[in-house]
Amino acid sequence: MSRKLYIHTFGCQMNEYDSSRMADLLNESHGYRRTDDVEDADMVLLNTCSVREKAQEKVFSTLGRWRRIKQRRGNLVIGVGGCVASQEGRMIMERAPYVDMVFGPQTLHRLPQMLDEVLEEHRACVDVSFPEIEKFDNLPPPRVDGVKAFVSIMEGCSKYCSFCVVPYTRGTEFSRPFDDVIEEVVGLAEQGVREINLLGQNVNGYRGPTHDGRVVDFAELLHYVAAVDGIDRLRYTTSHPIDFTDALVDAYAAIPELVSHLHLPVQSGSDRILALMKRGYTAEEYVHWIERVRAHRPGISFSSDFIVGFPGESDEDFEATMNLIERVGYDHSFSFLYSPRPGTPAEQLPDDVGVETKKARLARLQSTILDSANRISASMVGNVEKVLVEGPSRKDPAQQSGRTENNRVVNFDGDAGLVGQFVDILITEALPNSLRGRLVGDIPATPRQIANFSPTLKFA
Repeated sequence: MSRKLYIHTFGCQMNEYDSSRMADLLNESHGYRRTDDVEDADMVLLNTCSVREKAQEKVFSTLGRWRRIKQRRGNLVIGVGGCVASQEGRMIMERAPYVDMVFGPQTLHRLPQMLDEVLEEHRACVDVSFPEIEKFDNLPPPRVDGVKAFVSIMEGCSKYCSFCVVPYTRGTEFSRPFDDVIEEVVGLAEQGVREINLLGQNVNGYRGPTHDGRVVDFAELLHYVAAVDGIDRLRYTTSHPIDFTDALVDAYAAIPELVSHLHLPVQSGSDRILALMKRGYTAEEYVHWIERVRAHRPGISFSSDFIVGFPGESDEDFEATMNLIERVGYDHSFSFLYSPRPGTPAEQLPDDVGVETKKARLARLQSTILDSANRISASMVGNVEKVLVEGPSRKDPAQQSGRTENNRVVNFDGDAGLVGQFVDILITEALPNSLRGRLVGDIPATPRQIANFSPTLKFA
């Protein structure tokens, strides 16, 4: 009888990717099968994130609940991985001595050996080192059940923004070899994957070595991934404005598989705050890249990250952010109140923006972007969108569901045999969290659709 594995994941898409690789690894090495029921698991793993406020508190709150399960079932194995594990290391076991394993983002590939020590030698293990590329060399080929997949192409960050803990928890930037990335993409395509999302803390900083001694940059990698047979949609996250290049802009003109959506974190629209954050660009330089991409893709949508209430942020600084938001017309955002992260340079700055001021600014920012997103959704009604069918609708299993290039869920009447295919959907209604549509055949583009051109349209 196979053993069961439960993984609880906090944080970013990189953590989601890491969790799936942990499951692949432990299935291959020890026969663990993933379960959604923590009470039924033989092994529980917590994949942590330290980017947001109160990360440690969330970790130990979860571990406290798991401790009660272990008291009832003494053979339960508990492991903590991810960025909080990298930060805290052995201190996690000092505070929670019932934890069996602590491992960092770059040592998850050593889980089988660590597990053997726990099961056979009955001793706890801690490994939060940074062996870099060794991780990818020791992971099994990924297994997927669906039409979309993440592929991690690089890890770490060398930008050292003053507010960010990532360089200290995931290490400095390193890129996976180009040949390894393409091999993984080809393997996923053979499993039926149609959409690839390339991942990295600073994904457009990718510089991957090849077998013949060349170095492939991110724009060139996009061309190669898009050329893989079966891969017909391509996304990436998260990019950094300072590593945007002319070649990456040109990719939006040359690669139809590259979606008409760009997530480009800006954090603030104030040059003074951007300098304090050590972001390395001005608001005008950021907008320069936005406008150049938009020139190639007039219908493209943009999303971004914002930190509200960074130390010293004045009313004028915040208004600069709001002006930038109005200028770009964002479709979505990840926006948060500033809180100091342990060990970062910004932790030494006085957190002098009042909580109520932060909350009021955040509410205004989020409301403005939500209004913009609703306008974009409404403008899609009457257009034909290219949708990748993912499976039955969450609310109505009789319907099918998929996503547009700008990542909106569309529900429509259709046969289950459409799963994994790209179909043309006439958008008939815009709802707060999704769209409704009708399956259509190839139809001529109307003047309205031409005016709102995006590669989601199929012209007759």
